[in-house]
Amino acid sequence: MASNSFGEVLRLTTFGESHGPSIGGVLDGFPPGIFIDTAFIQKEMERRKPGQSDLTTSRAEADEVHILSGVFENVSTGAPIAFLIHNRDQRSEDYTALQHVYRPGHADEVYDLKYGLRDYRGGGRSSARETAVRVAAGAFCKLLLQKENLILFSYVHSIGDIHLTTPPMEVDSIQIETNAVRCPDQVKASEMIKQIELAKANKDSLGGQIMTVIKNVPIGLGDPIYQKLNARLAYAMMSINAVQGFEMHRGFERTGWNGSENNLFETGISAGISNGKPIVFNVAFKPTSTIAQLQKAKNTEGETVTLEAAGRHDPCVLPRAVPIVEAMTALVLADAMLMSKSQRI
Repeated sequence: MASNSFGEVLRLTTFGESHGPSIGGVLDGFPPGIFIDTAFIQKEMERRKPGQSDLTTSRAEADEVHILSGVFENVSTGAPIAFLIHNRDQRSEDYTALQHVYRPGHADEVYDLKYGLRDYRGGGRSSARETAVRVAAGAFCKLLLQKENLILFSYVHSIGDIHLTTPPMEVDSIQIETNAVRCPDQVKASEMIKQIELAKANKDSLGGQIMTVIKNVPIGLGDPIYQKLNARLAYAMMSINAVQGFEMHRGFERTGWNGSENNLFETGISAGISNGKPIVFNVAFKPTSTIAQLQKAKNTEGETVTLEAAGRHDPCVLPRAVPIVEAMTALVLADAMLMSKSQRI
């Protein structure tokens, strides 16, 4: 399999499968002399890990990050940072019935067609379990970005038909972690929680949107043409499981404006390069594909069968996806920052 690496100057390579013994990563190009706060890294992992509330999968994983190299006495050395996250709570027997059946909305069939085989235990490499590695790597990058006084946060903007109406620049980021759904509006959060609980009771699932705000962005991140900062952010977000859309600075809404109106609207990226103003973008997630309702599915013989999927899955991925979006954003920004520093004497 190719395409397991992300980044240019700062490059993350991930490995491992959902039901293998471990997952992990190698973060190469990370500069020396950065204090590595392992408690902070673990706190970031706590935000993504399964089993954190009744709204998430019941899979119980500690998601402890074991650093193997690149850090000495809590300081980065400049060598590749390698780390492991052990899988402790796999229940592979839950997936036996899927050995010859393709789940609707999943990578099962295309993996089989492309590679000639697949790991049916939770999707193997295509599982969102891999995103735990990204959150760990993103935590390292956040420690690097702290030197730039950069502020970065993501939050649940909508779930189902419930939308937050607070403008992104007016959101109180302190409120994000005060509820299980990670929405900074407590009233809307309660409504979202009830909607997720109802979907779960009906053996169904929900999608939604995650908004990201970045402040104090250094001027000059991103390059013209193929390394535009907005293009790199879009690429990063679209690599996350279940992501279906990406929008910067109300981009779709602005297609209906006049040029005179649009030119008055401030954005944080000009011609693909950060201009120092805040950056705001929105990411759309589809409803979780694996649900326990009876569904039509196709088996490996091409026959239509009835499937009632087993296993442990989130009825809505949005609450746990917030730290994933932040992590991928941090990876893009840290890579762009290091690239920018290498371009001027």
